[in-house]
Amino acid sequence: MSVLIDDKTKIIVQGFTGKIGSFHTSEMIKYGSKIVGGVTPGKGGQTHLELPVFNTVKEAVKETGATASIVFVPPAFAADSTMEAADAGIKICVAITDGIPSHDMIKVKRYMRRYSRKEKMTLIGPNCAGVISPGKALLGIMPGHIYLQGEIGVVGRSGTLGYEAAQQMKNLNIGISTSVGIGGDPINGSSFKDILEKFEQDEQTKAILMIGEIGGPQEVEAGKFAKENMTKPVIAYIAGLTAPKGRVMGHAGAIVSAYGESAVEKVELLQESGVTISKNPSVMGETVKSILKGR
Repeated sequence: MSVLIDDKTKIIVQGFTGKIGSFHTSEMIKYGSKIVGGVTPGKGGQTHLELPVFNTVKEAVKETGATASIVFVPPAFAADSTMEAADAGIKICVAITDGIPSHDMIKVKRYMRRYSRKEKMTLIGPNCAGVISPGKALLGIMPGHIYLQGEIGVVGRSGTLGYEAAQQMKNLNIGISTSVGIGGDPINGSSFKDILEKFEQDEQTKAILMIGEIGGPQEVEAGKFAKENMTKPVIAYIAGLTAPKGRVMGHAGAIVSAYGESAVEKVELLQESGVTISKNPSVMGETVKSILKGR
């Protein structure tokens, strides 16, 4: 079992024929993902990368039976693309696009409220690396070769720190069940808590590595959820221990505005929730290994 996607998941690509969409679609196909077509308005009826192109997501879903999509659409139009995916019946949508205005994402979040919990599309991102279930499917832009198949769930805001963790664990012969990049923007489709809940329900996942950073309350909320609802150990690394207060650092969401949003405060609150802390990014793999040894 894997979280969100597997080798049977049918995927369409929104922004299919563009330079970025074409490159990453080719990489996903090489990895083994089941790409069944793509969407570029105005180019319906054509073929690209030997796959059909559709004008709308609804057409693509009807013709291919796709349940997942990935968005490589420019920022000005990306929010509309995610809402189009939801209306077409897509179950999981990964928005890779960076630079979507926060106002647009507020609109997306409000739009999604029209759907019941059962019908609601799972949105990952925006400004994220996507999702990978090693050995099964890639729905994102991760370098697939650094991920070893196994039993550790990974969820993080930073794509590159997720890559670092994957490589460290591979070097220690520790595999990953699924890795999810939720994105570094202030408003994203899925939170740490949302993904932890999925990992808790996944039989393959035995422990979870959460990679957070300064800014926002998500990591602390996830820690509280883990303390009250999870039976699996959670390990966390929080980036930004030396970051100056009040300054945006890298991600748009990485700005400290309230208590519990600095790295030091997050570490303290997570420890109070029983989360094991990796002291620096170079020992994320070793910290996971020590937890597995202690089980």
